[in-house]
Amino acid sequence: MKKPLVSPLDRNANKETAEMADFYQETLGFTPNSLFTMMHRPRIAYAFMEMNKAVMENKGRVTSGLKRLLAYLSSMTAGCRYCEAHAIRAAERYGSEQDKINHIWEYKTYPAFTDAERVVFDFAIAASTVPNSVTDEIADNLRKHWDEGEIVEILGVVALFGYLNRWNDSMGTQLEEPAAEDGVKFLGVKGWNRGKHEY
Repeated sequence: MKKPLVSPLDRNANKETAEMADFYQETLGFTPNSLFTMMHRPRIAYAFMEMNKAVMENKGRVTSGLKRLLAYLSSMTAGCRYCEAHAIRAAERYGSEQDKINHIWEYKTYPAFTDAERVVFDFAIAASTVPNSVTDEIADNLRKHWDEGEIVEILGVVALFGYLNRWNDSMGTQLEEPAAEDGVKFLGVKGWNRGKHEY
C-alpha cells in the first residue's frame, strides 16, 4: 500500500492515547500503531484492550509463551506480516523457549515440542484457515490433551489474532521498528519481510 488506510493518532493526541501508550510500553516495549488507529474510536480500542487482557491472561497450562507461539502460527496462516512480527516478539518477551522459537515451523517433528503443543498448533492453523478447516480428528486430538476451559483459551487467541490480522492487513498498519527488527531476527530465515507494512 502507498500509505495506511487511516493514519494513527499521535500518542499525545489526548489523555486516553497517552494512557494507552503507557500500558503497551510495559507489555511490548512500544505501543502498536494499530491501537493508535483504533483510538479514532476509543470504545473500539478499549474493547480490544480488554479482550486482549482477558485472552492473554495466564490461567495455567496454556502458558503465555505457548499463546504467543500459537498467535504467530495463526498470523502466519492468515498472512499478516505485521502480526507475525508482533507475535514472535511477544513470544520471546513472554517466556517462549528460544529453541522453540527457532524451530516453530518444524513443530510436528522437532523434539522440543510436546504432543500437547503439537495439537494446539495443528488446531491454530486449521482454525485460522479460510474456509475453516477444523475437523473432528483435530478436535478429538485437542480434547485428548486439553480441558474445555483450556480449549476456550486456545481458541480465544486464534480469534483475537483473527481480528488483528484483518485489522492490520486491511489497514496497512505501519510496522514499528522494534517489531520489524524481531521479525528479521526470528523470521527472516523463512523469508519474512514487512510486506505492505513498510513506508
